[in-house]
This record gives sequence, C-alpha cells and structure tokens, in this order.
Amino acid sequence: MFDRFSTVGRCAAIFVAATLLPVAAADAASRDKRFFESVAGVWKGPGEIVAGKYKGTKFTCNLIGLPSEGKETGLKLDGTCRVGVFSQPMSAVISQNGGSYKGQFLDGADGKGLDIVSGTITGNRAVMGINRAKLNGAMVARLEQDDAMNITISVKVEDRMIPVIGLKLNRQATAMAETADNE
Repeated sequence: MFDRFSTVGRCAAIFVAATLLPVAAADAASRDKRFFESVAGVWKGPGEIVAGKYKGTKFTCNLIGLPSEGKETGLKLDGTCRVGVFSQPMSAVISQNGGSYKGQFLDGADGKGLDIVSGTITGNRAVMGINRAKLNGAMVARLEQDDAMNITISVKVEDRMIPVIGLKLNRQATAMAETADNE
C-alpha cells in the first residue's frame, strides 16, 4: 500500500511540475521583456577605463535604447561615446535566444566589436556573456533607480573576472518620449 501512495505522489508531483513549467517560463520571459522596456530610453553619462593599457581614460556616452518590437524580447542600442574631441559610434543588439541571449556590440567579433553569447536577467540586473576570439567576459547592467544605471564590463583573466570599463548613465528621456518626438 505504501508503494501505491508513493507512485501516486510521484505522478502528482510530475503533473504539477509539468503544469507549472510553461507558466514559469512565460513569467520569466515577461519579466525579461519588462526589464528591457524599463531600460529603454535616452541615457547619458560618464565612463572610465579602469584597467589595461588605457587605464584612467575618461569618456562620455549618449545612448538611445529601444526595446524589441512585438513579442520579441531584447534591446537595440545606438549612440556615441566621446573622448575629448574624438567620437566613436556605439551600437548593440541583444535578443532572446531560448532561455538565454545573443547579439553583438558594434559589428560583432568578426569585425571590431564583441559577440553577446549568453545572458540572464534577474530583477533589475542583466548579465550578458561577451566574447571576441580568446577574450571572454561579461557586461553587467544594473538599473539603480528608474533614472540611473551602472554598467561594468569585465574580462576573464585566468580564473578571475577583472573589471575594465565602468559607466554611470542617467536617463534623459523615456523611449515613449523619444518615439513621440520622432513622429
């Protein structure tokens, strides 16, 4: 008799898990989409290279982020970063790929940029795995408030992650305001 209840219990647990799994995946997808919608907008702020050959170099970025349209989850980012009188275009595309993320900064690892090879979003924080040839690292974006975001880019050296770039952005406008201004 104990075995029968044990089997029934296992079947019930499997049924409950199978029923809730799609709901949990849908909830995670909608949470991720809400994160990207919350970071969409016009951002401006200072950054600094904190390690490596150009350590101490300060720059300022002006960026516009737009969430993916429709049912897609992700973000498209365009803008510039400036050091003194020199300006460098910046762009990124991040899109959901199953339970993770993919995309690229600039023209990707095949060009002068980086590939986004993985990613997760937890609450107000996105962590994206980045890669270029033998260089592996992570970009961490944390929404501190509705109008402040910190971004850190780190690279893996041996078994440690070393921060190399830090950026503090302040929201200048929401994506809705930017879209209305362009129409």
